[in-house]
Amino acid sequence: MLLLVAVWGLGMLSNPREHDLLAEEVSTKPAASLIKTTSTTGDSPDTVPAAPAAKGESTTENRPNQSKQQGYGIPQVAYINEMIRKGWVDNQVTPSPYATDGEWLRRVYLDVLGRIPTADEARVFLKERSADKRLKLVNRLLSPEYQEEYARNWEAIWEVMLIGRPSREEDQQRSMVNREAMKQYLRLSFLKNKTYDTLVYELVSATGSNTPGEANSNGAVNFLSGKMEENGVQATAKTAQLFLGMQVQCTQCHNHPFNEYKQNQFWELNAFFRQTKTKVDRAARRMVESVTLVNEDFRGEGNSPEKAELYYELRNGVVSVAYPIFVDGKTEINKNGMVSQVDRRTELAKIIVNSPEMPKAMVNRMWGHFLGYGFTKPIDDMGPHNAPTHPELLDRLAADFRKHSFNTKELIRWIVLSEPYALSSVGTGKNKLDDPSLGEKPKFSRFYLRQMRAEELYNSLMTATQAYKGSADEQQKAQTDWLRQFTVAFGTDEGDDATTFNGTIPQVLMMFNGDLIRQATNTRDGSFLARVAQDSSLNAKEKVNYLYLAALTRYPTNAELNGCNQVLAYHKGNVVTALQDIWWALLNTNEFILNH
Repeated sequence: MLLLVAVWGLGMLSNPREHDLLAEEVSTKPAASLIKTTSTTGDSPDTVPAAPAAKGESTTENRPNQSKQQGYGIPQVAYINEMIRKGWVDNQVTPSPYATDGEWLRRVYLDVLGRIPTADEARVFLKERSADKRLKLVNRLLSPEYQEEYARNWEAIWEVMLIGRPSREEDQQRSMVNREAMKQYLRLSFLKNKTYDTLVYELVSATGSNTPGEANSNGAVNFLSGKMEENGVQATAKTAQLFLGMQVQCTQCHNHPFNEYKQNQFWELNAFFRQTKTKVDRAARRMVESVTLVNEDFRGEGNSPEKAELYYELRNGVVSVAYPIFVDGKTEINKNGMVSQVDRRTELAKIIVNSPEMPKAMVNRMWGHFLGYGFTKPIDDMGPHNAPTHPELLDRLAADFRKHSFNTKELIRWIVLSEPYALSSVGTGKNKLDDPSLGEKPKFSRFYLRQMRAEELYNSLMTATQAYKGSADEQQKAQTDWLRQFTVAFGTDEGDDATTFNGTIPQVLMMFNGDLIRQATNTRDGSFLARVAQDSSLNAKEKVNYLYLAALTRYPTNAELNGCNQVLAYHKGNVVTALQDIWWALLNTNEFILNH
C-alpha cells in the first residue's frame, strides 16, 4: 500500500532537489538497487509471497514451502488447509496470494497479543531465513515470554463479552458488577492458561462476593451478578449465547419464528437459575458497595419444593410449566428446588462443559476472532437453522479441542498457522465475490479486512511510539480513560455497551488531532520522534525506514521514499519536522488502522 493522500495531501512540495536528504540514496541511483527488497510491499528480499496453487495451475513455483503445505506437521493445521481448499474447489474460487511475512507478522501480533510488533521484533522476523520461522514465532507468542501481554489482551476481550464495556458513568446494572474484580479474575485465568472448560464451569457456577478483599471474594461471580434481575432472564440468554452459541432470548415470549428454538427451552434453561440470588450490601446514598451471589432454596412458583416448577405464559394466554431441562431437550436433573438435594446451577455448569455445543461455540468464536467471520453468521447463533459453512471442519476442531483438554492456546496455534489465515487481504478477480459483508457466506479465500478494536489501536499506538510509562496500574487507567470516549451511554438489548469507535466521526477526529496522536507525534526532547531524529547512527533514509517498520511492519517502497523525499525537501533540511509530518501521515493511513 502506498502512503497516498496522507503524505501527498500535506501539500508540502517545493523544489524537489532542495535539501533532498534522500537524493544520494534514492534519486541519483536506480531505485531497485537501493531499496534492498524485491517485494513491492516493503518486506525483505526473502519474503516474496507465493500464491496458493489454484486448480489446474503449475504447482512448482506457486505453492508455499513444504512445511506450510503440510501444516507444519500439525494434523489440525493440515486438516484446516485441506477442508478450506476443498471449499475453494467446490465453489470455484481462486484464493488470494499469500500475505507477505510483514503482513502476517502484524496480524498475528494483533490477534494474539492485541498490538502490532515493535520495530525490533519486526526486523528480527523479517531477516530470519528458516522455513519454520512462523511456527517458531507462534510458539514464542504462546510461551511464558509473552504471557503477561497475552493475558492482558484476552482479559480485555472476555471482559467486553462477559460484562460489556465501561460507560462514562456506570449505570445501576453495572454497579452490580465489580469490574476490577472481573478483570483480575480473567487476567489470572489467562496467566495460568486455565482450560476453557474450567473457565466456563467457574463462571456459570460461581458463588461468593464480587468485591476483592472480602473473605468469600470470587471475581467470577461478576459475570452473573448484574444479570439476575427479573428471575435471571438475562443470565439465561447470555449463558446460552456465550457458551453454547445459541440466541434464545427471542424465545422468552414466544417460539422463534425463524428457527427451531421454542419458548419452553428458554424457561427450562431459566429454571437452572431460580436458586440463584443476589445479596446487595449498600453504602451511603444507597450506592452498591458489594454484591454476593448465593444459592438458596427455590420452593417453586406453585410452592411445591419437591418439583419446584415455574410458570410462563404462552402467546395465546395459556400458562405452561417448566422444569430444569437442558436446551437439548433430553438432559434433565432432579426437579427438587432444595439446595441440599440439588444445586441447579452447578449441575448446569457440568452439563454445559460436557455438551457438544460448548466446544463448537468456542471454536466458532475463535475462528471468527482470527479470520474476521465465524463458520456461522453471527457467531453466536448456531443450530440447524443456520448451518455452518464448513461443518466437517467445525466438528473436527471441536472434537480435537476437547481431546486437547480445552487448551485455548492449542486452538489458537492451529488457526494462526493455517493457510486461510496466511492469505493476503487483497482480493483477486476470481474471489471478490467472497465478501461476507455483502451477505455472502465466507469461503475464507482471502483475509477479511477489519477495523482494529479500540484496545488494539491504543496498544499499537503505544507500541509504535514506545510511549508506555508508569506502573501497570497507571497504564491500565490511562487506557481505560481513553477508551471511555468511544462508549455510548446506553446499552444494547443484550446488555452490552454500544460504541462509536469503528470508523465513526469521533474516531476520525481522535486520529487526526486527539491527545493521543498529539502525544505520539510531539517532537520535544526525549520523545519518540526526537530520539529517532537525533540518532546519529541512522541516516535520513534509515530513519524513514524505521518509522515505516514501527508503524506498518514493513519498509517503504521506492515510490514512498520519493514521496518522503519531497516532504524532507519542503522542510529545507529540518529532519525533525519532516519526520513528524511523515509519522502523522503513517499513523492515519488505513494500513495502520486496519487489521489486514
